[in-house]
Amino acid sequence: MDFTLLVTQLFTGFWYLIPLFILAVLIKSPWFKGVMGEFLVNFSTRHFLDKDTYRLTKNVTLPSGKGTTQIDHVIVSVYGVFVVETKNMKGWIFGGANQKQWTQKIFKHSQKFQNPLHQNYKHVKALQELLGLESEQLHSVVVFVGDSTFKTPMPDNVTRGLGYVKYIKSRTEPLLSEEQVATIVQQIESGRYPRTFATHRQHAKHVKSIVEAKEAKDDAVACPKCGSDMVLREAKRGENKGQQFWGCSKFPSCRGVIKVS
Repeated sequence: MDFTLLVTQLFTGFWYLIPLFILAVLIKSPWFKGVMGEFLVNFSTRHFLDKDTYRLTKNVTLPSGKGTTQIDHVIVSVYGVFVVETKNMKGWIFGGANQKQWTQKIFKHSQKFQNPLHQNYKHVKALQELLGLESEQLHSVVVFVGDSTFKTPMPDNVTRGLGYVKYIKSRTEPLLSEEQVATIVQQIESGRYPRTFATHRQHAKHVKSIVEAKEAKDDAVACPKCGSDMVLREAKRGENKGQQFWGCSKFPSCRGVIKVS
């Protein structure tokens, strides 16, 4: 059997399935879910919030510490600066304001993810530093889009769907003047990194380094005596010569040891 001919015939007969397969993979990717979530918030903001009262700026990348931070949406009005974090997730969502991690559950599968309020706190602080505003003048808002359901009580600023619009409209105390609003919008535009692929790639690289550092820290072995990180060492003498063991990084001030199993 000529397998080359067979493959050629299959490709000729079903070539139209290839782009459908690529599209299916793309739709299920985290990147596409993020883009779609941001699109839905952009669309609803422009249609359900008065554009003369609420000024929207999206995909704002700012310097933060030794790297960057990327904000999904910033909505500026006389009622304050709303920093909006978008989550496109499905399933049951469990979490609390002070919990480090929240849980997403789909049928019997559970997955942990970072508390979006903690994540957005970094965004708020970076924006506050850029704008020189008081903390009371900035509002952190988290909006879940997609087929998700909260299974635990959530703070007022954690919303689903159009709930974030209702939350924003509920803030009716003027905190900024019209002149300040115009100045803040200009400051954001001048202080942000350019909206280019290079900026996105650099931010993605920074996020990857943070995740890798966190995973390395989570995998680190702690000293049973002082709690410091352990270092993999090899015995140089004695009956255990040549064998590896975990020794405290604070040696010789701490002589904590764990056998390698």
